[in-house]
Order: sequence, then C-alpha cells, then structure tokens
Amino acid sequence: MKLTFTLFACICLFGLSTTTAQKKNDYAAKIDSIMMASDPIPFNGVVLIRKKGKTVYAKAKGFKNFEAKIPLKMDDQFEVMSNSKQVTAVLILKEVEKGNVDLQSPIKKYLPHLTQSWADSVTVHQLLNHTHGIVDTEQPLAFKPGSTFKYGNLSYILLGEIIERCTKKTYATVANDLFKTLKMNNTFCYQPDNKQRLVNGYMNTENTFKKVEKSFLNAALVPAAGIISTAFDLSIWNAALHKGKLLQSETYKQMTTASTQSQHDVFGKENRGFGYNIRIIKEAGFNYYGVTGLGDGFTCLNVYFPNSDVSLIILENQMPENSAYWSYKEAAIKNILLKSSILQ
Repeated sequence: MKLTFTLFACICLFGLSTTTAQKKNDYAAKIDSIMMASDPIPFNGVVLIRKKGKTVYAKAKGFKNFEAKIPLKMDDQFEVMSNSKQVTAVLILKEVEKGNVDLQSPIKKYLPHLTQSWADSVTVHQLLNHTHGIVDTEQPLAFKPGSTFKYGNLSYILLGEIIERCTKKTYATVANDLFKTLKMNNTFCYQPDNKQRLVNGYMNTENTFKKVEKSFLNAALVPAAGIISTAFDLSIWNAALHKGKLLQSETYKQMTTASTQSQHDVFGKENRGFGYNIRIIKEAGFNYYGVTGLGDGFTCLNVYFPNSDVSLIILENQMPENSAYWSYKEAAIKNILLKSSILQ
C-alpha cells in the first residue's frame, strides 16, 4: 500500500513538472510553426527571446545568401534600419544631460547653416518625435510644428548633424564608441568597405527573392537607418537602455513618454503612444516598448516588456514588395508572446 502511494505520488509530481515545463515554454512550438510556414510569405531571418538576461529562444531559418544557399546563423549581422534612430535619440539625450542641447530650443541654434525661417521655430524635441513638418531643408514646412506626426529619415539626419557639432566628432565615431562601451562587439555604423558579417538583403516579390545589389545607405543616412547589428547585441542595447545604464532617469522618462501618437500595423490599427523613436504600447493587458525597421531588403522588430524583462528581437534579410506583408511574420510572433506564460 505504501509502495503504491509512493509510486502514485511520483507519477503526480512528474506530471506536474511536465505540465509546468510545458506552460513555461508554451510559445516555442508556435513560433517554430510561424517560421516554418511558407504561406502567405516565408520567414527568412533570426528570432531571439531573452528573459532576465537569459536566452529562452534562439533560432535562425533561411539563407544569408540565396544564390549560394548559405544558411543564416544567430550571430549574423543585419541592417536594423530605423532601429538606428533609437541610438541617435539616446546620443542626443546624452548631450542634453551634458547641458549641450536644450530639447525646446529651435534647431537654428545648433544648425546655423539652415536658411529656412522654420529653423527658428522647429525644436529638437520635434525632430525627435517626428512632429517637425520638415520635408526638405530648402522648402517650407508641410504642417505647423508639433501639430501632427509624420515619420521620416530627414529629422534624424539633422539630429546626427547636431551630435557632430556638439561632440566635434563624426557621428560614426560617437556611436561606435558607445557600442564598444556597451560591449556590443558586433554592432557598427555602415561603411561600404567594411561589411564584416553583414548578410545580403533581398526584396521578396511573390516569394521570389532578388538581392539588393546597391544599398541606399550612405554616411548622411547612418543616424536614421545605418546601424548594423545582431539580435544578441540588440538585446544588450535593450538591457542598457531600459535598466538605467544609458540615460539618467529624467531623460529616460522623456524618451519613453508618449508625446505624440502614431499607427503601425505590427501593433494594431489604432494610434499608439510615440516618444523619441520608441513606441509606447498597451496591448492584451501588457505595457511594452517597440521599434520597427524596414528597407534595403531588411525587416526588423525589437520589442521590450519591462514588467517581465523580456526582449523579443526579430531580424530578417528580406522585405516584401507587397506592403500588405510588411512585418507580417514579426507581428504574428509578437502576438504569440502576448498570449504566452513567458510574460508572467
């Protein structure tokens, strides 16, 4: 009788531990299926999930070079496109902390070469949150500064110039020095003659992949779209940014406070909060931060859940020609996480 009870208890404990393990990993198989599915578009990239400093999911699927059929690896480097703007926002805020930049000052103060009258009214703050109205440095504004949101690269090109004027260094030097400090050893500013392990970017036309032969990136665009990184290095960035290693609490709060609204399909059809190139999302009962990137044959999503200290980073070296599928798999994988136990 005693032996029977002991055996029964062991079976119960084994069953409980198995159920608990399955619950803790109730997302992996679902993410696998999304990555493997070819309909409506295939996935070609890497997915990394880290929780409290530990990797809980890491998988690469597809090719870094379709022509030679060379498979992707987790440590391959990708163009992270507009994720680069978040680096620029941090570098500007570091100059704010030093007293070199005032967020509410007109940009003419820092960029005296600008000749349009709006340079005396558009502020650094409005460059950071895309409410500036500038469409061309030689043309009138498209709208009154601060009145609406319009995403683009130009404001972050101008912010890069402000960083250079404040630091008396090139943007690449300042950014690369920060990456070294953070030990983001596989992250750097784009250079045509220094691609390291940067994978090829591909445009996807009806699931036919065509290599992007000539990147649109150049030195001027680096502050807006020209950072090269890996999934693991972006997780280092998340930890540094959101755990007080990059910015003082006041400037971090300014960066992550919604000062305007923006819509992006990855996060739904409604307008969501937008700070200094960071989306402030409330969805499915969770508060989290997100940043996206798209272009040059690359797709990127970087999401951080502060309450559970979870980073989800997805990097693909493909970009669908059909805009209906932009960030399609990224949104699907993110939605799996929102329904999983990992955020508990």
